[in-house]
Amino acid sequence: STGNLSLCRTRAIPMKFNIVNEIKLSYSRKGNSEKLVGSSRDAVEVFRQHFDADEMDYRESFFALYLNQAHKVLGIRKISESGISSTVVDVRIIMQAALLCNASAVILAHNHPSGNLKPSAEDLKITQSIKNASEFLNLKLLDHFILTSTDHLSFADEGHL
Repeated sequence: STGNLSLCRTRAIPMKFNIVNEIKLSYSRKGNSEKLVGSSRDAVEVFRQHFDADEMDYRESFFALYLNQAHKVLGIRKISESGISSTVVDVRIIMQAALLCNASAVILAHNHPSGNLKPSAEDLKITQSIKNASEFLNLKLLDHFILTSTDHLSFADEGHL
């Protein structure tokens, strides 16, 4: 039996201290972090500055705006960009960024290239999923906007939140 132990020792792989990948998280404030969002109009103005105006009527994009307790902008993040009539939204990506920048509140926006402001069943479903996740993490989902090149709809104003 001692022969087997000796054989195992000679074949043993040296212990590695980098067994798992290190996760590195970062958040930096670049730009105007003092922008206050006090109304729907303020939020829509911020979103319109980040949506590609040339693609507003062409392809769907989804953004999340992160605010601190005083409703000052911490940052904005494009969550997804996709096809003509839909885009994939992963709730975990939205919440990950919220936690990373220590947000207290989140506002969402996506565009409808069709020009139709009516929320789809999928729009309502994803908003409810994001609202549930926000509540679990003690964040406020303040609003979700549908934008077109000329107009917008507020989920909060329409009673969908």
